[in-house]
Amino acid sequence: MVHPYAILGFLAAVLPLVATPGASLALLVRHVTDHGRRQALPVILGTVTGLYIHATFAIAGLSALVMHSSQAFTAVKVIGAAYLIGLGLWTWRSATASARAPARRYLPVRSDSVYTQALLANVLNPKAASIYLTLVPQFIEAGQSFDGQILTLATAHALLITLWLLTWTALIRRASRALRKPRFTRTATKIAAVVFLALGIRTAAT
Repeated sequence: MVHPYAILGFLAAVLPLVATPGASLALLVRHVTDHGRRQALPVILGTVTGLYIHATFAIAGLSALVMHSSQAFTAVKVIGAAYLIGLGLWTWRSATASARAPARRYLPVRSDSVYTQALLANVLNPKAASIYLTLVPQFIEAGQSFDGQILTLATAHALLITLWLLTWTALIRRASRALRKPRFTRTATKIAAVVFLALGIRTAAT
């Protein structure tokens, strides 16, 4: 079992990373803006699932293999960057299309599609994997269940991200009047697209 102080220390260390705008927040803003607050759930579930996958990889030692193999690490970066850039281009295109036909109503979006987008955005981010290779070990105590401690910290991480995204969902909901305006929706979608493109380029460049 992880000591409560260790959990608090881990959360304090990971909070700046959670608060830094990333793909999960961009997805949340885009889908909640376009389709309502119910789309926050698949974004959160996809992001949290990605965290547990990274935790599982860390337990199995797969993440260590990727981080210590330059070729494997480069492959993950390229795939992740390509996915984010592709997602950014597709998001920008959808905003442009809505501008050409402002009277057209948005078609329903499948929750499993949003979930998959959030999952891939997290799993294909090598920096998310590095959290469980460089940060998590600092809060693990010797002589106790290694697997259990990692899963406990992953759960704390997941709860923190969930709270963060729910807070943003509430803020977006409070701006519901502005969100009904097509111009605001297109602007928010384009901002999300730029975030995806920037993240993809940064991932490919680092």
